[in-house]
Amino acid sequence: MKAWAESLGDIHYPLLSDFWPHGDIAKKYGILRSEGSSERAIFVLDKQGIIRYIDIHDIDHQPDNEVIRRVLRRIDPEAATKEQAKDQTESEELPHGGIVLYCTSWCPACRRARAWLESHNLEYTEVNISGNPQACAQLEEWTGGYRTTPTFDINGTIVIDFTEEKLSEVLKDRLRV
Repeated sequence: MKAWAESLGDIHYPLLSDFWPHGDIAKKYGILRSEGSSERAIFVLDKQGIIRYIDIHDIDHQPDNEVIRRVLRRIDPEAATKEQAKDQTESEELPHGGIVLYCTSWCPACRRARAWLESHNLEYTEVNISGNPQACAQLEEWTGGYRTTPTFDINGTIVIDFTEEKLSEVLKDRLRV
């Protein structure tokens, strides 16, 4: 749940995960299956505890974070105003040229990618997409609407996700064997 919360960016809403006792919350919301599991479910409640949004879908489907952000902005206009002001101040140009790593601080694949780049003495620029709407928009453009991290911009060649093979192929002229 922490990874999903961070993928939402700089939000300030309490989140609840149905961890223990297992299935208690899912049962109360009517989404617990008889075998003890549920599909992925998102319920957004306002400050008064009224459910304002429900999204129930296959557990393997990644929810569209922008939909969730729009719902949160709609039910909390004060937070939306703060977010818009922050977005306007963060409109600096994204880096280009060399190796640019689009990532998050919490992503295990991003940590492996950083370690791999450093182990090969490759200089890179890191762009943390958390709370950076411009970086998120760029990433979603490259990945077909997803926030797949790590994603690399290597002199204009986009490499989505981290595998040593993909990076080695694109960076073969820079790697020391």
